[in-house]
Formats: sequence, structure tokens, C-alpha cells
Amino acid sequence: MTLSIVIADDHALVRAGVRHELSKYPDDVEVIGEAEDVDSAVKVVQELQPDVVLLDVHMPGGQGGGGAEVPRKCANLTQTRFLALSVSDSPEDVVAVIRAGARGYVTKSISTKDLVNAIKRVGAGDAAFSPRLAGFVLDAFGTQEVAKRDDELDLLSKREQEVMRLIARGFTYKEAASELFISVKTVETHVSAVLRKLQLSNRNELTHWAAQRNIV
Repeated sequence: MTLSIVIADDHALVRAGVRHELSKYPDDVEVIGEAEDVDSAVKVVQELQPDVVLLDVHMPGGQGGGGAEVPRKCANLTQTRFLALSVSDSPEDVVAVIRAGARGYVTKSISTKDLVNAIKRVGAGDAAFSPRLAGFVLDAFGTQEVAKRDDELDLLSKREQEVMRLIARGFTYKEAASELFISVKTVETHVSAVLRKLQLSNRNELTHWAAQRNIV
């Protein structure tokens, strides 16, 4: 399957370079749009609903929060996933964009082949990080935060846990219903119950919650 891509970066040369490099893998990825700042990125992503957004973390526009604003403002697009592609490797940037909803973070020193592989992993619902950056995420979302939530999983019934795992892995309601042999309406009911019990707002937050516990 060819993944549709939007490149969000405030440097035109970077966008052109990434587009050119990705064009070498037409069976894997297709660039369908670009954006140069937070506001245009949100607009393009909402309109095109790509599979994966390549996101620079230091973009102008929006409320001044940089690229991390884009996944926050596109949280309604549950099938679109975000992969940060940045020159920065600072822990603050990594943690901020992951907290905002990105599924991975790679630096611009990455090879084209590795970037395509990272895009494919993120597109499949997995995480992707450049070497050593994953440690920042483990530090931020590691044992202390997981321990704080140890009792929360027990709040969910067995069926709610099954639904939660599928939804956190990127299944649509219809796909989850088919997998569990229940109706779409029942899936919706379970998801609502899961979000309420875990005090989460949307599927992106649920995905992060499950990923932090390594239960997806």
C-alpha cells in the first residue's frame, strides 16, 4: 500500500529535497501536499487527511507553539499519523511533539531509506525514533507515569480492554467490530466508557496511554 504524505516544514528547500528523495520510493509513499507554517499545515492536513504528516517541530504561525500545535489541532483525524522530522534532537522538542500526538521523531540526518521505513512504521501505527531519541521518550513516559496509572487498567472490563487495544492500534470502529464479532454501536459504547473511565479526551490520548504501558 502506498502511503499518502504531507510535508510540513517552513523551508522550501527542505520540502523540495524531502519530496525528491521520497519520489524514489513510489510504491511506498506519495507526497500529496506541503505546508510552510502551522496554520497552513493544519488546513492542508484537515483537507487532504494524509496517512502520515512529516512535521518540522520549529515552524512559525499558530499560537507560537511550533509544529506540536499541528497534531493537537488535527486530533479529530484518527487515521492520520504524525512523524516529526527535525534538525533538533533536544529532549524538550522530542517530548513536546510526542505529547502533542506524534508517533515518532527522526532527525534530518536520517537516510532516505530509513526515513521511508520510519514512515511505514508510523503509518502502520507503530513508533519510530532516531537512535537515542527513544530514551527521551522513555524518560518522560516511563516507569513513574506508568506506575501512577497501574490501577487504571483494572477499571476496564475484559471487553473494554479488548476494544481499547484495537482502537489504540489504529483499528477503525468497523474493523474492531469485525475483529470482535460485535456491532459498531457496541464498539462506540465501549470506547466512550474507556475514555470516561481513563479520563481521556480522544483516540490520540488513548493511543498514548496504551503505548506508555506497552499494551498495544
